[in-house]
Amino acid sequence: MGAGLLAAVVILKERAIVAAFRDAGATSAATATTPAALGVHEGLAFRKLRRRAVLREAGQGLFYLDEQSWEALRRIRRQLAVAVAILALVAAAAYLLRRLAAHS
Repeated sequence: MGAGLLAAVVILKERAIVAAFRDAGATSAATATTPAALGVHEGLAFRKLRRRAVLREAGQGLFYLDEQSWEALRRIRRQLAVAVAILALVAAAAYLLRRLAAHS
């Protein structure tokens, strides 16, 4: 599996995990639940969300969704995607300009 495809799959799984916790109302330490109760596998996507403090442990294997951390992560990803798109456009424009200059 290519790196881009793997990243896309992990992001989709992260969104599904976040939705599961949100739908269950597990958005605070008081409403925390186990991943198993939500049918959530504690695989790569789960571990990444924990590392980024999107999923926080409330003790005894209970977790909850930190909405602010999730929104911050989404904002960073959007900014990164915009930056990559701009770089790609600049590179494409530079390539086209070089080609045009070579043919003149």
